[in-house]
Amino acid sequence: MVCRMFRIEAEVSKERRDLLHARLRDTNTAASPVLRALRGTVGARELPLHVWALDGTDGLSGGLVGHTWATWLHVTYLWVDERHRGAGLGSRLLAAAERLAREERDCRNVRLETWDFQAPGFYRKQGYEVVGMIEDYPPGVTEYTLTKRLA
Repeated sequence: MVCRMFRIEAEVSKERRDLLHARLRDTNTAASPVLRALRGTVGARELPLHVWALDGTDGLSGGLVGHTWATWLHVTYLWVDERHRGAGLGSRLLAAAERLAREERDCRNVRLETWDFQAPGFYRKQGYEVVGMIEDYPPGVTEYTLTKRLA
């Protein structure tokens, strides 16, 4: 058995992050026939998808930030200014992102995470289903993972 010494570092490094991502992608691609078949196709690229709601003065009233990859839309953030909540703006932003993902990027599914104090009920009303939850993430809060099949 060979004993090696390693230096462990904690730092923010875009170069190392990108190298790690490339090596993980290559390892996963080699191990999975599904990922191997996806490699080199349009669906293999992670593409940002952003939708904005601007008021009459171009002020930000709400927005959705996410990305598409492998026929999935992943919603990272959805926010609506408090003044506009309850008026359907969140539903409109989400519907616009789903439509773009489905029609322009051939996505068939959506996933997102939300906390118990945020909007799990809102997403259920939009047709999302809870597929997982983590209690105490962060402590005292439950995080939900929800998915939806796009028509």
